[in-house]
Parts: sequence; structure tokens; C-alpha cells
Amino acid sequence: MGRRLVIVGALAFLPAFAQVQDEAPQTIMEKIAPRQFGPVRDLTDHGNGTATSGNWSGYAVLGSSFQWAKGSWVVPTANCSGVAKDQYAAFWVGLDGYSSNSVEQTGTDSDCVGSTPNYYAWYEFYPKPSFQISSVPVKPGDVISALVYYNSSTEKFIVEIINETTGKSFVTSAAVASAVRSSAEWITEAPCCTASGGFLPLSDFGTVNFGKDSTGVGATNWALDSSNEGAIGSFPAVNTILIDKTASRTSPQTSTCSALSTDKTSFSCTWAP
Repeated sequence: MGRRLVIVGALAFLPAFAQVQDEAPQTIMEKIAPRQFGPVRDLTDHGNGTATSGNWSGYAVLGSSFQWAKGSWVVPTANCSGVAKDQYAAFWVGLDGYSSNSVEQTGTDSDCVGSTPNYYAWYEFYPKPSFQISSVPVKPGDVISALVYYNSSTEKFIVEIINETTGKSFVTSAAVASAVRSSAEWITEAPCCTASGGFLPLSDFGTVNFGKDSTGVGATNWALDSSNEGAIGSFPAVNTILIDKTASRTSPQTSTCSALSTDKTSFSCTWAP
């Protein structure tokens, strides 16, 4: 499939992120257990720019040799009123996972521990476990920006997450032998797994807003692969994903997402019972 090359200032909008690639990883924080993120599951690609899955909603773009993906979103409030059992909702940017068995990702959660809301940042180099980032506290309304970057000179992936509201940030890196860098994603996820192998209940996060139109963070919801650089909508292969309650093992709740904004950078996802 042919692609249009969009040149945007030779990565001029990424100076802070580009400088982290040689820094040593910070201390790995507390492991998140038993929750796990990871590749899309129970995926049905409808071949018309839309897809359904058991655990992801949002946008994925397809390509080859992705070097980076950058995203931004506003941390949504978890409505935990009357919740008896724990519920979870993850919001992240990453590479891989749509058409491969690895994912390099970082994001935030708006969870319910019973009726108590719980918010935190995390990262994962799947199939390695996920880790909580306690040095970057988050709360509803905070603006988050994040980057997943492949450093070809070290053959490692770098993840950086910044709470733009507080100025707190975290960066670390790892090699992922199984990575193929075939996709980039901006996702709302119902994490895995229940004792029976299904997805955990999706917490009521209301609506989450991704991209510059809501965050004010420029050049976000952007990616670069071997042929294309630009916003989500500048890629020729774009899939809008929603959580399909009829899919096997799916969360009992769902999330659907809006069309892209007119500048092709921003969208929102909304929870539904």
C-alpha cells in the first residue's frame, strides 16, 4: 500500500524525549499483580478501517519499523460509587500488540478498589511484567504525555511518561527480543485476567480525552515508521477499535471511541455498561 511521507521539522517537536535515550533506567517500581496488560485479544479486523476486540478501544496505525509513538490524554475520574468488586481501566500509548505478540507501552490507570478510586502511572515491556511508577503520582484532571521510542543504536525501547500538570516524569528502557515494531496505538484497555482467563471488569471512567485538542500538548497522538511521520489520521491504515461485549472472555462493560478530530490528532473514548 502506498504511503504519503509527511515531514514535520525532523523531530523538532521531540527534543526532550530524544535526549533521554542514553540515560540509565530509573529504579523499577512495585510490580502490578495480578493485573497484566499486553497485546490485543479476541481481535476482529473488519477490513474497513474498524475493528473490535475483547480488551482494547482506541486507535491503531499499521506500518513497518516504527521508531516512536507519542500520546497525550487527561486522566479521567473513576466512578466507584456502589462498586463491590475491583474494576480497572488503563489508558496508554505504545508500539506493537495489534499484529504482534509483544507490546512496549506506558500509561495510567483509573481503577476502583472496591468503592475507592485508585490512580497510578505504569509501564510494561510485554511479555515482561508491568510495573507501577510511584514517582509520578496522578489524579483526575492531570494532563499526561508519554512516548515509546526505539533506539536503533542500542536496540532498546525507551518509555517516558510526564505528568504535565505536576512536572513529574519517569524514563526507563529495555530490550524486547520479540518486538517487530509493526503498529502504534493509543488505547483504553480492560486489563487481563480473571481466574477463568477473561478480562477484568472495566471501571466507569466516564469519558477519556486523547490528543492536543483536550491536552494542549502539541504533536501528540503522532508516530513515525519507515515511511510516514505524522498524526494518527495521516497513516493510510488506521483502525478504530472498540471493546465488543460479545467477544469471548471480554469485560462485562464496554468502551467506544469517537471519530478523529478535524486535524486527525484527537479523539475520546466513553465507558458504557
